[in-house]
Amino acid sequence: MLSAFTARPIIELKQRDKSKIECILAYGDRVLVGLNTGSLRIYRVNETPPTPPPTNGTTTTAAGHDHDDDTSAPPPPKAQAKKATDLLREEERFSTRAIEQLAIIKEANILVSLSNYNVSLHDIVTFEPLEAPLPKTKNATTFAVTSNIVKDPDTGIPEIISRLAVAVKRRLLLWSWHESELSPDVSEIMLPEAIRSITWANATQVVCGMNGGFVIVDVETAKIEDIVAPGTVGAPGAQVRFGAASAVGMGYMLGGYMPKPLSAKLAEGELLLAKDINTLFINDKGKALEKRQIPWQAAPEAIGYSYPYILALQAPAKGSLEVRNPDTLSLLQALSLPGAAALHFPPPTVSVAHTGKGFHVLSDRVVWKMDSTDYDSQIDELVKGGKLDEAISILGMLEDALLKNKTETMREIKMMKAEGLFKQKRFRESMDLFNEEEVNAPPERVLKLFPKIIAGELSGIEDEPHHDDSDCESSHAGGEEEAKPEQQHSEAVSSPQKGGGFAKYLMGQMAHRKQLNPETASIASSRKTQDDDAASIKGRSSEDHAQEEKELKASVSELLSYLAGARTRLSRVIDPATGKLKPRKSQSGSTEQAFKSLLLSPNDEDDDQLEKELQHTYRIIDTTLFRAYMYSRPTLASSLFRIPNFCDPDVVNESLVEHNRFNELVDFFCGKKLHPQALKLLRKFGSPDFPDPAAPSLHGPQRTVMYLQVLPPEMIDVILEFSEWTLRKDPKLGMEVFLADSENAETLPRDQVIRFLDSVDPNLEIQYLEHIVDEWDDLTPDFHNRLVELFVRQLRENNKPAAAMRQGLMERLVRFLRESRQYSLGKALGLIPKDDPNFYEAQAVVLSNMGQHRQALVIYVFKMKDYAKAEEYCNFIHKTQEAGAQITQLASPTLSAQLSPSIQAAQTNNPRPSSSHGPDNEDDAPQGIYHTLLSLYLTPPHPYQPNLEPALDLLSKHGSRLPATSTLSLVPDSLPVAQLESYFRGRMRAANSAVNETRIVAGLRKTSLLNSNALLYLGDGIPGGQGGRNRRVVISDERMCGTCHKRLGGSVVAVLRDNKVVHYGCLSRGGGNTHGGSSRPMSPVGSMTSYGGHSLKGGGTFSAWGRTSSERV
Repeated sequence: MLSAFTARPIIELKQRDKSKIECILAYGDRVLVGLNTGSLRIYRVNETPPTPPPTNGTTTTAAGHDHDDDTSAPPPPKAQAKKATDLLREEERFSTRAIEQLAIIKEANILVSLSNYNVSLHDIVTFEPLEAPLPKTKNATTFAVTSNIVKDPDTGIPEIISRLAVAVKRRLLLWSWHESELSPDVSEIMLPEAIRSITWANATQVVCGMNGGFVIVDVETAKIEDIVAPGTVGAPGAQVRFGAASAVGMGYMLGGYMPKPLSAKLAEGELLLAKDINTLFINDKGKALEKRQIPWQAAPEAIGYSYPYILALQAPAKGSLEVRNPDTLSLLQALSLPGAAALHFPPPTVSVAHTGKGFHVLSDRVVWKMDSTDYDSQIDELVKGGKLDEAISILGMLEDALLKNKTETMREIKMMKAEGLFKQKRFRESMDLFNEEEVNAPPERVLKLFPKIIAGELSGIEDEPHHDDSDCESSHAGGEEEAKPEQQHSEAVSSPQKGGGFAKYLMGQMAHRKQLNPETASIASSRKTQDDDAASIKGRSSEDHAQEEKELKASVSELLSYLAGARTRLSRVIDPATGKLKPRKSQSGSTEQAFKSLLLSPNDEDDDQLEKELQHTYRIIDTTLFRAYMYSRPTLASSLFRIPNFCDPDVVNESLVEHNRFNELVDFFCGKKLHPQALKLLRKFGSPDFPDPAAPSLHGPQRTVMYLQVLPPEMIDVILEFSEWTLRKDPKLGMEVFLADSENAETLPRDQVIRFLDSVDPNLEIQYLEHIVDEWDDLTPDFHNRLVELFVRQLRENNKPAAAMRQGLMERLVRFLRESRQYSLGKALGLIPKDDPNFYEAQAVVLSNMGQHRQALVIYVFKMKDYAKAEEYCNFIHKTQEAGAQITQLASPTLSAQLSPSIQAAQTNNPRPSSSHGPDNEDDAPQGIYHTLLSLYLTPPHPYQPNLEPALDLLSKHGSRLPATSTLSLVPDSLPVAQLESYFRGRMRAANSAVNETRIVAGLRKTSLLNSNALLYLGDGIPGGQGGRNRRVVISDERMCGTCHKRLGGSVVAVLRDNKVVHYGCLSRGGGNTHGGSSRPMSPVGSMTSYGGHSLKGGGTFSAWGRTSSERV
């Protein structure tokens, strides 16, 4: 049992002393002893080393009986050298009768005593009577004293108020001391029955025990309220007071004895009431608490409370002191104190609850001082005794200052309790306790309870080899021959070893199976009987194995909740995505304490070491969580890989490969950023021609392409390495890695991609280059030159491609040459074959971009003989040059920016004008390109012949753009004029159009001038708008300046553009316009019509003399 207290006799009456101890009072180092003779003895307690507690937790009687019965060996000489107490003085005439009760009012230095059924007051120093006895206290049976700090309701200043309650039959008398001054008012409250016990519940309420039960009395309001136990009823609609006469009480009454009602104040706000063997816990308001009764075997003689235990003293015949836990009500210690009859507790100190832990026990001859042992020792003793619940309960009641490390001690005991619950197969309760915030059990400790299949190397269970049942069978047969080897092998196979050690750990040593009677075993000689016995043993073995598996699965299911909780707590201090510590909280507390509790070593270390240890703990938790999922719920294992985790890759890889769960393995590698391993696995199952039965969903390049698309550009080497087989397997799908509409694909290093694709297939390189140029607008010249080179190479090397494919490739080349401006023109012209008819158009486009329009037209007219394309080319060049001329002639840069972007692009498309190749200089005009084409038709170079048909078609369509002088000089003299009719009509229409356009423009300009003049002279006619030159403003004597808000008076004023009038001197302040208008007055346009200041046209300033109150200005 627990050794919470040790009994040390401090006062023992000598054998020749015939007095008896009736009561004591202990305060400070003094002990006052009241005798039955009426004498008062004053002792001083000496400091002595505490007696070591007994090993069994129960004190013996040798230390506490009178000298008359002392048969034990004499104490050692050192113990006799110093007495426990010294008698200082004795007041023989303190009272004429036995002193029944003593108390002290320390603040007033008053000693209160009960003797001869009267209450008296004495000086605590001289012991002289102050009021002996107190008035109205005749026939008093008991009293109680309390001192409390109470705030004054008027001033709010705290003061000490002491109260004395005296029981005189049915009357309750009350005295009070305010700041050591006795109040003259004496309160008297009448109760329904005679009062037998008094206990103060708080500063203003007192609990009174009577034969008919308990009541609580408010001393300020004189309100009496019955204390009722829950569930007790009397007459219909009435409740029975606790402690009223019961069947047991009636038995006492028939014998002439009525048990005394007992009460004791417990912790702050709680009280214990006892009547016979019945108990009730109440609060200081008299309300019953939900607690069960204390299991006393007999009615106690006295009860009390010494922090944090409930004490009960049995009858003097038994002389036993019981120490119980207030929470569990369990008996923790029983001390044998012969003849003990009363308990005495020193006055409590309100500020510190545990200062009253020492108390005294007295008999007729001896006073024992009960010393409390060290609380840490008490907790250790409870733990060693296996009373973990009691230790946890006591720790919860003790204050932190009383223990070396309450938090760690509580945590350790709760973990021990959780381990015990686990051994009892109460898995949920065990894991819930491990998972409590105050416990935060380290995963290493929890995982020691599980086998290696769950905990790995952290398992504390040794997997013992499974023994076959031949030994049991031999024992069963009582000396039979050994089983056959084949039978042993079959039995061993039928009982797998998985979980065997775990079951032994849970169930303890298995009970030996019942053996048959040897005589019966000897009689069983038939083969059939032997087979039946073997089958029975096998059946029991399989049942045991099934039970072990069931228990293991149940424990693993509960382990999942612990791991999830530990993972949540750990994520508060370390980021699972980065593995770095989160910023610690500035205040000491939750965050730092949380992650330190997860480590086995709580010592402070630097952040790097702490981060490594937390990552190790996280790895243990996640790896175990994976093992638990794979054992109990394999379908949930993949959910762990979708979040950042610290699972051990080797463990996960081995387990998933063993179970053919390759999809989850790929997800795991992806989450752990082990991309090469994941891609190797995808290539292994995706590249073969036929799907692998182990992972049919991974067949083909689809999963690999999707995986590569999410990789960042920094992993370009990995992307190129594992994309090669996808390009060879399915080029269209494989190119999605580089052509997808995603940021990753767009930010890949393009030069590396181009070199890689060239090594795989040039066609893929062309596709990629076209995409980055057309879709992503890449303007890198090297890429443009490379694309031209690839186009030309493909067209020259592939001599026998399909006609449609070759034509499409050529069209893509021509379109690129026409639209791109980043490739080198000279290099491109050198790459294109000069004499290959297939490249004529491409050569013409390059010459056009170089500004050599005549050479380009020569190719269209003489080599390609495509007159429509030659004309289309001239139209394009004409529009381009015309748009460039308009941009050059525009004076406003704003209008230039507002021009159509297509026109600007056309201007940029031909930055170099064509050079003149004719006999005259008319080609310098914008119409020169048509003249160049006409000259090639009519005066072709050697050895080509003139071609009149396309020339006449050109003259009929574009005659207005061909100057007459230069055009007619090219026409042959033999050509009939009738064939030039369309040309001349076009020229005349063009001339007439120019004249008409000039007339229209002149008319529009004249109209615009008239509108401007009307607006200037007449204004726009809008109220508050522009007034024109004839605008006027009215200035009255009440009109204020818009800037300084003073009257204008006769000052010089200025009229602003918005007709606001201000002082002339206010123009420079506030901008001259409070409404955000111009700060400048309008420039005078007209002249003043009078010098008197009567009118003013336009803007400007004036000075007014003798103006009336409302004159027009």
